Amino acid sequence: MVKKIFLIVMVLLMLFTVAGCGSTEKEVLSILNYDIYIDRDLLKEFEKENNVKIKYDTYSTPEEMYIKAKAGATSYDLIISSEYMIERMINEGMVNKLNFDNIPNYKYIDEDFKNHPYDPNNEYSVPYFWGTLGILYNKNTVDASSESWAMLWDENHSQRIIMMDSQRDSFAAALKLLGYSLNTVNEKELDEAKELLLQQKPLVMAYITDGAPDIMVNEEADMALVWSGEAVSAMAENENLGFVIPKEGSNIWIDAMFIPSTSKNQPLAEKFINFLCSTEATLRNINEVWYSTVHTEAMKQVDEELLNNPAFNIPDEDIEKMEMFRDPKEFIDLYTERWTEIAAQ
Repeated sequence: MVKKIFLIVMVLLMLFTVAGCGSTEKEVLSILNYDIYIDRDLLKEFEKENNVKIKYDTYSTPEEMYIKAKAGATSYDLIISSEYMIERMINEGMVNKLNFDNIPNYKYIDEDFKNHPYDPNNEYSVPYFWGTLGILYNKNTVDASSESWAMLWDENHSQRIIMMDSQRDSFAAALKLLGYSLNTVNEKELDEAKELLLQQKPLVMAYITDGAPDIMVNEEADMALVWSGEAVSAMAENENLGFVIPKEGSNIWIDAMFIPSTSKNQPLAEKFINFLCSTEATLRNINEVWYSTVHTEAMKQVDEELLNNPAFNIPDEDIEKMEMFRDPKEFIDLYTERWTEIAAQ
């Protein structure tokens, strides 16, 4: 009898031990973001302060992000991506509305970055960084006086030109050079842009999404199609580099934080959004990624050298000639088909 009681006690102790171990497991916050787009130390600090574990995945283009999110292999709690893909995902019911009571630091987001078409009522997303698309060039080898997208088609720089392996961005350069909207769904205009990109292809050293700034810093290429933050970073490392926003106009983009419908821990995701919207975290992120900030208080503390850099503090006269990517809905296939044809030739 005593032995039976002893065995029952031991079994109960084991069950309590297992249950106790289970209760100490850390919450997991699953994040999907562009590569090299956050101060990684901030992730560690949030983990420590909140006794949680962050699972952090990356992607190269918004199209790749969409495929990952749509596949559902990982139930992401938070994603950071571009406005036109956020618009698409909202339209497809893939994004949750935010509880802004959990994001008091939203008050620091500049009004200029709210109420845009991708989220007109500011219900689904919180702006993260913003910027534009332009040409990073070597001032010693490139004449940039034309300030035109045509620079990327200059035969004098054959095999010294880098383009993006990104259909919307590469098409944007061609469409703007032709005088068309970068959101066109006119097949004739897209065919003209495709032909222009095919004409350019023999001049292109590489189509890449990451790595162009390093190549330019090492002066292994003459010019590259880049996002503005990449230009800021590269120019800080090599004084021979310059940046031009072409006169024909360009893209103005806003990357934002949002919670996909797959989220299993929305309150924690909102807490992390609020953490990133603090002034300290924003300033540290600026120093890491070099993109233009949407944060009113952080902007007041940015150093003068950065404020004088037109790739960071983009002039109003350039912004007036820019347009934002929109979700072309089913017409995205018109871009994808042509981009596939360009890659195949």
